[in-house]
Amino acid sequence: MKLQRVGEPGRERPILLDADGQAHDLTPLTHDIDGDFLAADGIARAATALADGRLPRIDVTGRRIGAPIARPGAVWCIGMNYAAHAAESGSAPPEQPVVFFKTPNTVVGPYDDVRIPRGSDRTDWEVELAVVIGARARYLDSPEDAWRCVAGYTISNDVSERRFQLEESGGQWSKGKCCETFNPLGPTLVPASELDAKDLRLRSFVNGEPRQDSSTVDLIFDVGYLIWHLSQFAVLEPGDLLNTGTPEGVALSGRFPYLRPGDVVELEIEGIGRMRQRIAASDG
Repeated sequence: MKLQRVGEPGRERPILLDADGQAHDLTPLTHDIDGDFLAADGIARAATALADGRLPRIDVTGRRIGAPIARPGAVWCIGMNYAAHAAESGSAPPEQPVVFFKTPNTVVGPYDDVRIPRGSDRTDWEVELAVVIGARARYLDSPEDAWRCVAGYTISNDVSERRFQLEESGGQWSKGKCCETFNPLGPTLVPASELDAKDLRLRSFVNGEPRQDSSTVDLIFDVGYLIWHLSQFAVLEPGDLLNTGTPEGVALSGRFPYLRPGDVVELEIEGIGRMRQRIAASDG
């Protein structure tokens, strides 16, 4: 099964997609797919309710698909977590995870437009495996313990403005990461029990042309390690989002042009799905 949210921004409705792709209404169990739902073993309860026939079918044809989780409390991000991407960025592989944040209001739906910010000339794409936290992570004893804190997985486009990130940053990256619409997410949330995050193919395309093609096998720090590591410095809460890093093949490499209005970016991770964003000029 997969979880999804449909409807206009701010009015999304939680649904469950069964093995045949049929949508079922989740509102008998929860008003949203959020931290409270996940912390209360909501995914397991949803599976039980589906098996028991307690979730009515619902027609969502033509409805907008929103981000598969409600606005997260925190968006944790890991930089240069694939060795080849670190190399194309001009850096050695990091010895510890490189951590930065995005603001929660960057999260939009998987098919929503991405707006190039005012003054931007280096807007870039980044396909990433995104982890949704399902249990509080605080001073975990080991990376193995961290896997129990994972509710599920989805796809992030960690959109970046490289000049803001690297040249106008003061040493921090967030200026180039927090522009509006800079974290498309979706299209589904796949429960952790149904996906092996250790070997997933992830790809991106711009205007139909291949850009990134890699596997989570190549992660420098895997999901368990990242959650364990972060828990030594901060508390991760249910509903938080963790972007785990992007592989090589971005515009920063110099091999491809940066994004311009009218471009179309598509990203996919096996077992999760595919998403698509049109690049638009900011209306601000």
